[in-house]
Amino acid sequence: MPGEFIDVRVDPKIAKDVELARKLAEICPVGIFVAEEDGIRIDESNLDECVLCDLCVQAAPKGTIEIVKLYE
Repeated sequence: MPGEFIDVRVDPKIAKDVELARKLAEICPVGIFVAEEDGIRIDESNLDECVLCDLCVQAAPKGTIEIVKLYE
């Protein structure tokens, strides 16, 4: 089930990047990103734990990861 408060969108161009997947899994303080053999997987059960630290956005190539707030 996707998050109730946020969604994380990963550009398909980088979704298969195993090295980036490892980096994201390491830096995310709440475990949203999981590094798998074929790239990045989003652990949807952790989406609403996001603290909006922006570390993932900074670690990825510009414009390839987007944190979307589903509330206003």
